Amino acid sequence: MNLYEPQRLHALKQLNLLNTAPGESFDRITRMASQLFGLPIAAVSLTDTDRQWFKSRVGVDHWEIPRFKACCGEVADTSGNLVIPDLLASPYYRDSNLAQSGIRFYAGAPLTTRDGFTLGAMCVLGTEPRTVTDQEMTLLQDLAAMVMDQIELQHAYGRIDALTGLPNRSQMNDDIQDMSRQLGLRPAYIMFSELVDVTSMGSLQRVMGPAYFEELCRSASRLLSEHNPEGARLYHIGPGQFAHLAFADNDTQMLLLASTLRGLLQTLTTGEAVAVMVRPVVGVAPLASEGYPASDIVRIAHSACLDARLNEHGVALYSSKLDADHQRHFQILLDFRIALEQAGQLSLEYQPRVSGASGLAIGAEALIRWRHPTWGNVPPDEFIPVIEQTQLAKPLTAWVMRSAVAQAGVWHKQGKALCISINISAANLSEFDLANRLLQMMAEQGLPVSAIELELTESALINDSALASKQLTILMEAGIRVVIDDFGTGYSSLAYLQEIPAQVVKIDRSFIQRIALEKRSRTLVKAMIGMAQDLGYEVVAEGVEDSQTWAFLKNLGCDQVQGYLVPRPLTVDHFEQWLDTELPVK
Repeated sequence: MNLYEPQRLHALKQLNLLNTAPGESFDRITRMASQLFGLPIAAVSLTDTDRQWFKSRVGVDHWEIPRFKACCGEVADTSGNLVIPDLLASPYYRDSNLAQSGIRFYAGAPLTTRDGFTLGAMCVLGTEPRTVTDQEMTLLQDLAAMVMDQIELQHAYGRIDALTGLPNRSQMNDDIQDMSRQLGLRPAYIMFSELVDVTSMGSLQRVMGPAYFEELCRSASRLLSEHNPEGARLYHIGPGQFAHLAFADNDTQMLLLASTLRGLLQTLTTGEAVAVMVRPVVGVAPLASEGYPASDIVRIAHSACLDARLNEHGVALYSSKLDADHQRHFQILLDFRIALEQAGQLSLEYQPRVSGASGLAIGAEALIRWRHPTWGNVPPDEFIPVIEQTQLAKPLTAWVMRSAVAQAGVWHKQGKALCISINISAANLSEFDLANRLLQMMAEQGLPVSAIELELTESALINDSALASKQLTILMEAGIRVVIDDFGTGYSSLAYLQEIPAQVVKIDRSFIQRIALEKRSRTLVKAMIGMAQDLGYEVVAEGVEDSQTWAFLKNLGCDQVQGYLVPRPLTVDHFEQWLDTELPVK
């Protein structure tokens, strides 16, 4: 072995070329070599410890041959050109694997790095004896230089992460495309590892400093490199995010490997040997054989990683169903923005509220409905929670307010003394002009303040921001009543009832619907009604669906009830028909 062999092997492995998929940039050069020399076989051959591995090849099926008596191995050892006109005439190579397989001619030029390490050879081979001219040898050296330019370009120009020295996302995207064209019988996967939850990363860097997080990434890089699975390739693709491209026999085997890697990451320490309080997770996704862009494969692997944060194992296999749910949520956001601007998709239905004493209608809750042009009716419990987590919550409420106030104005002019309840979110209370806009709308319709109520959850009402408090103060001073919606499911503290600026308590349906079946629910609801009324609140029970529950609530003196018994939410036309033929609820 040459004295520089350990350093040469280290240089080869640092380039992360071994056991990677063929790349079109290398295949293009190999095809050119075969055509220019008029020979059936050409290869970019890399000399490993005991084998010759082909990064690219034309005219040969196998990926590697033993290094022993391999012509390219001699090129790596000598760092010089090698031409063997006839292997069978060579005392050394006549019994080599190449000669025994029918190869008679070989010519190779060294693949040498700028530091002088020869990685292998750019070679051409034939099944008949042959010689080469000086011009042809120069051409082969030029092709070898082109291969090295490509290797160094991929390694140095936008392909290597400066912090860890690992291939980056750009290199991985190319490798995924190359692998997807070469997938065989053994399934290929991507493992996406994340050291720190993105929501915690800012806090970690703020407290410990950027250098601490960088050292964490370097430590993870060293650890994962030392324990890199056989045949896998490791990448650093984002802050605290790593990925492996690997092969496994099945999903189960891959999940076991992912679990092992996660266990390794849980042992991480910084350079100062201080234990790092991180929660690494690993997502696993299969590589598709065709038609799957690299960007989408990385996305679904990250999706699996996010799913892993939600389970107790910290490891998850990509779920097309969960991914479809996330995709639909995202599409909901895109399409709802359009629905707000285009007439015809959004509408309001009105669910009556009746007096607990008389059983006659005294108001209704305005409920938004969405008829999607492709999906049809989208359930409110699907799109509203998604919308409320975004900036679309404000225009959603604005649309409902405009529509409900306009409809209340129509009914007011018809002599229908109804109180319409409008749901608003905590985000709406942060709007500096919410109260004035509502009051302006009501004034334009000639509505009394008794015609509109606002429903908010407990969490929204205890918002201690100055802006939220100011909006509530303006509304209440103007005479607009505020309803505590879904009471009992939020903070549910007696102390809050003393502080919340509201006049009406709406007991959540989850309590009401158990009355007929559970004595404890009846006891609890009785206490809630009595307590709220003693504190000066009116009480609305929602979710009343049967006469037995109605009778129980009426006996307790519940002020108002709402539910399918009363009836269900109705379109404007059906609501008006119901009013015209209304009979007291019994």
